[in-house]
Amino acid sequence: MQSEYFIVLAVSIAAPLVLSFSKKLDFYKYPVRLITALLLPFLIFFIWDLVVTARGHWSFSPLYTTGFKIFNLPIEEVLFFIVIPFCGLFTWESVKYFMRNKK
Repeated sequence: MQSEYFIVLAVSIAAPLVLSFSKKLDFYKYPVRLITALLLPFLIFFIWDLVVTARGHWSFSPLYTTGFKIFNLPIEEVLFFIVIPFCGLFTWESVKYFMRNKK
């Protein structure tokens, strides 16, 4: 299925994105901090992927990607570098919130 990678990303981001606007977590109140935390890894891994795919070290199967590309990388791979770190940060902030309220 050509949209499999995209579907996995959409399912991964669905709950964290909706729940990130909870007034209890305050996750949405620090957009500069969030963007900064996402931008650095995005740039590092995006450049890394550009280099290694250009060298032929790895590639992406057209069987699992939609075919849309940004700088010769599947759109799903580019979104991966935003979605997964966002989910990780959201999980971290959620755990901190619940641990703080548990005390």
